[in-house]
Amino acid sequence: MATMYRAQAFVFKKNNTNESDSVFSVLTDEYGKLDIFAKAIRKITSKLRSGIDIFFLSEIEFIQGRSRKTLTNAATVKRFSGISQDSKKFEVASKMGDVLNNFLKGEEKDPNLFNFLNDAFSKLNNPNLKNDKNDLVYYYFLWNFFSILGYHCEVNICAGCRQSLNPDSIYFSGKEGGVICSKCYNEKNSFSDYAQKIDSDVVKILRIILLKDWATLSKLKINSSAQRLLGEVSENAVRAFGTTSQMYR
Repeated sequence: MATMYRAQAFVFKKNNTNESDSVFSVLTDEYGKLDIFAKAIRKITSKLRSGIDIFFLSEIEFIQGRSRKTLTNAATVKRFSGISQDSKKFEVASKMGDVLNNFLKGEEKDPNLFNFLNDAFSKLNNPNLKNDKNDLVYYYFLWNFFSILGYHCEVNICAGCRQSLNPDSIYFSGKEGGVICSKCYNEKNSFSDYAQKIDSDVVKILRIILLKDWATLSKLKINSSAQRLLGEVSENAVRAFGTTSQMYR
């Protein structure tokens, strides 16, 4: 007889297969990241379809077969309907799902990550969240997600020489793990392919993000230049940390 497993699962990705099947990528409280096969779930008569879908927190039961895990039962714990009903929020949530899918490998229990994921998606789901803050939730998620995985980003001192930073001449290097000073940028050519000039406003935003101080972050008035730089720095980090994660798989 097959062993039955039970867990709370946050669905961050969904792939439809064949005419009626789906595969859900989920983060569970007990088993880490899993890919769960749901047979015939898209049929109107399916008893599973009301209990699980993209951006649901669900209580699931599944069995382990020879090559895949198959869903046998699902009950909704929390439905993030504010995300699914808003195209911009859905776009941001999908980006968050892509990051989870790309960086989470294997089955490894991590309660801190599971709780943080629920927190981040709850912030995005909040009906009082202003439209111009949607992307800020993504950056809040991204940098703290990296931190939980162990990709420490240095934003308080130079990541190269460990000296104090001059706010008028600073750079960001995902390869070196954070903010670097102009001396390190000029002396070490290896930085130049990855480092980019930033300003003190972006550094201050990153510091607030990494403190998980959403109350302060959500009230910030961020100008278009800082928003652009924050986006570029974040993509810099995704590329750099993605390369690092590939090295250790």
